[in-house]
Amino acid sequence: MISLRSGLAAGALCATTLAAHAVVSLPALNVDATSITVSGLSSGAVMAINMGYAYSATFRGVGIFAGTPYLCQYHHAYGNCQNNNVISAGMLSTMQASIDSWSGAQIDNKANIATQQVYLFTGTKDSTVGPNPMLAVQTQYAENGVPAASLIQRANTAHVFPTDFSATGNNPCSVSLPPYISNCGYDGAKAVLTQFYGTLQPRNNAPAAANYREFNQREFTGNLGMANTGWVYVPASCAAGTQCKLHVAFHGCTQSYSNIGDRFIKNTGYTRWADTNNIIVLFPQAQADANLYPTPANGTVGNPNACWDTVGFYGWDYAQKGGAQLSAVKAMVDRLASASQ
Repeated sequence: MISLRSGLAAGALCATTLAAHAVVSLPALNVDATSITVSGLSSGAVMAINMGYAYSATFRGVGIFAGTPYLCQYHHAYGNCQNNNVISAGMLSTMQASIDSWSGAQIDNKANIATQQVYLFTGTKDSTVGPNPMLAVQTQYAENGVPAASLIQRANTAHVFPTDFSATGNNPCSVSLPPYISNCGYDGAKAVLTQFYGTLQPRNNAPAAANYREFNQREFTGNLGMANTGWVYVPASCAAGTQCKLHVAFHGCTQSYSNIGDRFIKNTGYTRWADTNNIIVLFPQAQADANLYPTPANGTVGNPNACWDTVGFYGWDYAQKGGAQLSAVKAMVDRLASASQ
């Protein structure tokens, strides 16, 4: 991913695919409302941050693999927020002024942020985002009351989602190449889910294919930057009525199903842990949009690489509860949790 918003040219990977399924409506399940969490990589990490700040009353945990501070790209050119640039105290102060101003209206009360579990990860060889922006993410959370969210810095790891197993088509850990998923000897999915939910039962390395469901995203949005369908992993126990946790996992640029098939869904390891720990995993899907849009701080830009809206393609409220993509994903979460006891 060259940047959080543009990435590499979309396309030309030989994508693996899940077995053909009929597209279904997103189900209503028995979800523990106190165990709803979110994470993501790159533009997906920024989406996770945005969801966590905008809907802080809902999301009890936020996991960030290579992201930038909340509202950095709202106030500043995206290049200043990544590329391992130092994000100054003055820049953070500008972002904080918006958080303070929006609290309790455009976003949930900021006091909720202090109660969240926060997981932070960066690779020392990541020059796309890098350690310095992630240090600023850490500082921003501390300034909003999150106690001692430590930043994990993994040596010789590039701009990738880290795993501890090899999968067909993945790239080496030390280079930033598609599909940006790598065996780095570190189980990122386990680490982030453990941060949220405590000690986990051993994973299932072969989750049942029937538990992966392709669902209709158009029930929730007409947004041009979101695909017609998304994916959800529902363990058999959760489908049978057991009260389950819910985790939202956001892919990054060029990691959508249309770009790399099921690699982000299956090769990141989320579903391996979800299957044995009563965790439903929602995988919303972005899509490429070649139209040009004015943004608050980044001029007129397009989104040819299926990035999430982290700069305001679809409105200057993109990082607020009213944002087109945030509100769509929140509606998906609400649907999944609508059968809760």
